[in-house]
Amino acid sequence: MATLTAISWVFIVLGLLTGLAILVDVRRHPQPMSVMNITWPINGLYAPIFGWWVYKGLGRPDALAGGHTHKPKWQSVAVSVTHCSGGCVSGDSIAAPIVSAVGFTVLGSLLLGHFVGEFIAAYLFGILFQILPIMSMGETNPFKALMNAIKADTLSLVAFEIGMFGWIAFSFLVLLPHEPEVTSPVFWFMMQIAMIVGFLTAYPANWYLVKVGIKHGM
Repeated sequence: MATLTAISWVFIVLGLLTGLAILVDVRRHPQPMSVMNITWPINGLYAPIFGWWVYKGLGRPDALAGGHTHKPKWQSVAVSVTHCSGGCVSGDSIAAPIVSAVGFTVLGSLLLGHFVGEFIAAYLFGILFQILPIMSMGETNPFKALMNAIKADTLSLVAFEIGMFGWIAFSFLVLLPHEPEVTSPVFWFMMQIAMIVGFLTAYPANWYLVKVGIKHGM
């Protein structure tokens, strides 16, 4: 476990540095959609170094330099997933220590308590991250904005959380000798990996939502 702990610290620190680097850059190059000034740095936290590369290639306002006016569909869907994952990661990261601190369990299981608590928090943050741009684009009716946010984000968020919880369950119950404490770097390293898996499982859902017009590519 000592080696795993050391590796965990490396990836956690790299994630923090990546998120910080993106945060500094978005202050110099603000996003057209203001909520992305928050979501891009959040995505850097779980995708050390690679998150910076994705941001520079797909997210920075000058990423379409060279005469191109639109991203290919696969890229615009990927950016849509980063928008979704920004809300999911925020909710999951805030809820995890709270669930552990209060000892919230479901059917006597702290792990299931984590899943329920984190899903609720992720959903709330995800809907918030959807409502903000919807209202900034001219929707003045809060109820309509909420309904549109639920329609646009629910499938994507559920797909993200399924991938994330699947990895957490596998790593905590199979790979590791015991479930790590939330104060352990191993816990947060597993969370980083889980969020990457969540991104991958959310991608097909976002592709579908964009294809049928429920969600717009970004």
